[in-house]
Amino acid sequence: MKMLFYLPALLLLALTGCAQGNPRGTFGAPCEGCEAIFESPVPFDQLNWVDTLPDFNDKGPKLLITGTVYQVDGKTPASNVVLYVYHTDQTGVYPTKGDEKGWGKRHGYLRGWIRTNEKGQYAFYTLKPASYPSGRTPAHIHPVIKEADKNPYWIDEYLFDDDPFLTAAERKQQRQYGGSGILTLTKKDGMLTAKRDIVLGLNIINYPKNEGL
Repeated sequence: MKMLFYLPALLLLALTGCAQGNPRGTFGAPCEGCEAIFESPVPFDQLNWVDTLPDFNDKGPKLLITGTVYQVDGKTPASNVVLYVYHTDQTGVYPTKGDEKGWGKRHGYLRGWIRTNEKGQYAFYTLKPASYPSGRTPAHIHPVIKEADKNPYWIDEYLFDDDPFLTAAERKQQRQYGGSGILTLTKKDGMLTAKRDIVLGLNIINYPKNEGL
């Protein structure tokens, strides 16, 4: 009898837990940590379309990533879209200084915030991150997108085409959220460069293409 009494309560708890992972009224895959985008050190309307992450002047392979963010039609540039990025350091960990708050405790201090310009362009300078110290996870940069009238959401991670851990199986697992995140690196004047264009809402689960949230 006690088990029959507890089953409805357990079912309700399970459903509540799922809702917390992706609250009602939102879209996209469950986005743990996406709220870190709101920890920008300056208001969104003061962000630049170019950012330099804190590690850029450290020792390591310097990297410049550029691109254009497009509306859902894949043609019209999307201005004033906020992009939040974070990644590991040259040892493969998310470094902290000890005084971080909020999601900085997990994401570390190698993170940045960018707002696309009137042409939809964005760019950021950083060092190419390293893979995790253990395991065979490809090196990557985490991105989160925030449109003015919508909740923040994940797009595919920035990955590197020449990464030995980026196997055929790993490539097949990519969801193409926002388009492909696999970068082809070129070297110019001692710096690695890559381009990634992003299409808002592309392959995003339940993305409201005709109306905002």
